Amino acid sequence: MKLSIFSLMMLLASSTLLIVTSAVADNYTLGIFGNANMDDTIDEDDIAYVRGIIEGTNEATELADANYDGVIDEDDVTLITQIVNDEEDEITIIDTTGRSVTINKPLRRVIVLNANILEVMRSLDMDKESIVAVSSSVISKEDFFPEFQTTLDVGTGWEPDVEKVIEADPDIVFLYATQFVTSCDEVQSQLENAGFKVVRFDCFKPETYLDEVCKLGFILDKETNADDFTEFYNKCLNDIKDKVEEIPEDEKPRVYFEGFGDPYNVGGVGTVTHQIVVEAGGNDIFGDVTGYKVVDKEEVMVRDPEIIVVQGYARDKYGYNVDDPQWLKDMHDEMVGRTEMSQVSAVDDDKVYVIIKELTGNKHFLAVGYLAKWFHPDLFEDLDPQVIHQEYLARFQGLDYNLGEHGVFVYPPTEVS
Repeated sequence: MKLSIFSLMMLLASSTLLIVTSAVADNYTLGIFGNANMDDTIDEDDIAYVRGIIEGTNEATELADANYDGVIDEDDVTLITQIVNDEEDEITIIDTTGRSVTINKPLRRVIVLNANILEVMRSLDMDKESIVAVSSSVISKEDFFPEFQTTLDVGTGWEPDVEKVIEADPDIVFLYATQFVTSCDEVQSQLENAGFKVVRFDCFKPETYLDEVCKLGFILDKETNADDFTEFYNKCLNDIKDKVEEIPEDEKPRVYFEGFGDPYNVGGVGTVTHQIVVEAGGNDIFGDVTGYKVVDKEEVMVRDPEIIVVQGYARDKYGYNVDDPQWLKDMHDEMVGRTEMSQVSAVDDDKVYVIIKELTGNKHFLAVGYLAKWFHPDLFEDLDPQVIHQEYLARFQGLDYNLGEHGVFVYPPTEVS
């Protein structure tokens, strides 16, 4: 029996929304064709499920069409079996924009125009020799990406030199999904018209991060590595979550988190900064705001934060090769010195902190530890965010940095009892 997949178009439209939700959600569905039973992985259960569809005992699903040819049949059973045994020569994934992309494997020539994706790839111990070109942001981070400093630079992630990309003859190109959307749409169109595969991930947003990690594991044949990293990621957050859940709401400090750029720029619901404040056990004073917004300074005074966190962004002023925290201290002092802040509780109680943007983006799982230490020092007296940060660098990034001796990421430096 062959079942037409095109009769399931309404199912496709509705289920794609579920597929791209957070990998930490209970109802998470791995958006890879072959995940026939719509759970969080591809395994023998999917083989059995497709056989049930063919025999008429199981309901057809969008992802049961493993080879993405429009029918569910024995060919799908064969491909799923190959995926389970790491023997497949192609795989079809749903990227973070909701596009279905069929990828030929193995990948030998890869171009990465989003440094966040490259960092995740390194966490999965991917074959670095397969990277034939990168964005200029990778080249600019000499301290963090030393092994890619001689790799072909094809320009920014949003306005690359498309001719250079084409000349590099990639098997696949990775772009941003929800950042620089208009320009990345244009780059995608040009590359696809030239016959190249394009996959779009963000690899920094908490709600899609683990989903993208898992998919990259399958794309790069690094599923076990993806599982190991996912376990580390979840432990970073769950160890804090377990304690935060026991804190009564009225005991969570009022937190004002000021983003980089304009003064009084805040991130409300739907932003990374709001989410990490909440996960660290804080009460975001602008939790009634959606998205990013510049608020009135008087409103900050009225809401009277008990803790202030300032986000710093200037790559040459901090990082792994910088030892002087002066720039972060200057940001701290500027906030404390604002006339309108003189009567705010956080300033009175000397609870003003600075954290760099890079930690609050694709390393948000590390940032939560730093914030939790500031928000609840007694509850997390044994937590050392720097040790966790160090483990991430050594174990997953392969970087030989001693954060006890070098590097500037937060101010004041975190102390452990």
